[in-house]
Parts: sequence; C-alpha cells; structure tokens
Amino acid sequence: MMILGFLAEGPLHAYELRRRMERLHGYARAISDGTIYPALKRLQSAGFIAREEPAPGAGSAQRQTFRLTAPGLAELHARLRDANGYDITDGDRFFVVLAFLSQLPDVADQHAVLRRRLDFLDQPGVSFFYESDQPLAAGDVDDPYRRGMLVSARETSRAQRRWIRELLGEHHG
Repeated sequence: MMILGFLAEGPLHAYELRRRMERLHGYARAISDGTIYPALKRLQSAGFIAREEPAPGAGSAQRQTFRLTAPGLAELHARLRDANGYDITDGDRFFVVLAFLSQLPDVADQHAVLRRRLDFLDQPGVSFFYESDQPLAAGDVDDPYRRGMLVSARETSRAQRRWIRELLGEHHG
C-alpha cells in the first residue's frame, strides 16, 4: 500500500521511494533492496506500476523511476476503501492507511474506514497483558515498564478516538 500511495503522489526513483517508506514506517524498520525491488516487480507484473525509461545521458548508474498506472490507482483505492483486519487493528498498519486515506475520492469511504478504526478502539477489554484470560489495566500491573506501555497505549487510543470523532463530526465525551 505504501508503494502505491507514494506513487499516487507522483513518479519516484526506487531509492527515494524506499526513503519515504522508511520514514513513514519509522527508522526502526529499515526497508532493504531485497524487500522493495521484489515488491516493485510484483506490482509492475500486475500492471499497477510502470517503470519509466531513463533519461538519455543520465550516466551509467541510472536510477529506476516508477509511476502509478490507472489500474494501480484503482487498486490503491480498493485497498484503502476495504481496509480491515490488521490494517485497522495494528497501529503501524493503520498509520499507513491513514497516510494515504485522502487519496480516496469519496469522503464517505474515508469516513467508513475511520469508523472501523473507531469501532476497534471503542472495544472494551483489550490489553497487551492478561491474567487468566482477563485483560489487565495499567493499575493492575506492578512492573513500571509494562504499566508505562498500558498508560501510553490508553492515552494514544483516547487521542485517536477524540480526533476521529471530531473529524466525523461526532461529539462524545
């Protein structure tokens, strides 16, 4: 989705595309040539992206530039519109969806994705830690670092719910 999303913004050299992907994913997740070039090849084989011919006289180390095709834009729209499962429940994957959600031309489709995220965030009883299958809240955890994880997650969730509701025009406490 990141490749399609960034190429929807305009053609990019593979190197610049990788840099943008790393920045969006965070520097803790380096993206290797062994990851990006096979993905580019698969997307090109599917007709979702096209490689542009190098400019004449560009030198011996020519960079590969890719652009999104019309079928690629349709695929991006479908992936965004149909985002579900881990694309909604995993924070990092949801941020990738969020980074390109404005590419969806229909605001109702954008809002439907945000509602799915909000429904997930509003679920009670979700935790990183459990005791006898019961979710533990920050106050239930003695370990200060685990408690910190739970407090941080709770505050992030609150901020995200508040922002989504504001964007959707809903006013909940």
